[in-house]
Amino acid sequence: MQLTSFTDYGLRALIYMAALPEGQLTNISQVTDIYGVSRNHMVKIINQLSRIGLVTATRGKNGGIKLGKPANTILIGEVVRELEPLALVNCSEGFCHITPACRLKQVLHTAVEHFLDELNQYTLADLVKENPQLHKLLLVE
Repeated sequence: MQLTSFTDYGLRALIYMAALPEGQLTNISQVTDIYGVSRNHMVKIINQLSRIGLVTATRGKNGGIKLGKPANTILIGEVVRELEPLALVNCSEGFCHITPACRLKQVLHTAVEHFLDELNQYTLADLVKENPQLHKLLLVE
């Protein structure tokens, strides 16, 4: 299974915000500069993260973005579930004529749930705490 770039950069943006000192704001330009991703793509990602409550965005001169909840409460599997289109195959009857008898959809569904359950063993905080090399790479002191 390969995550879309949307989910990949969503996770990276969250990692960056989690690595910042608590309560510190950043902005989309800083995130795009760190990861070398297009601003338009990151705006869409941050908007989605904001809609689901993982990022808080403040407008205005002293505005910016930050985590919408503590990093130790953000489960990685739940982030992936929110951002990733998890339908691995198209099982609509108009697309696949074996759908009424096929068991593949359930097998794939079970596999995805196990994948997400494993990711949920980790929080965003687990990815950044006691990780000085990450902080150095992200230029976070």
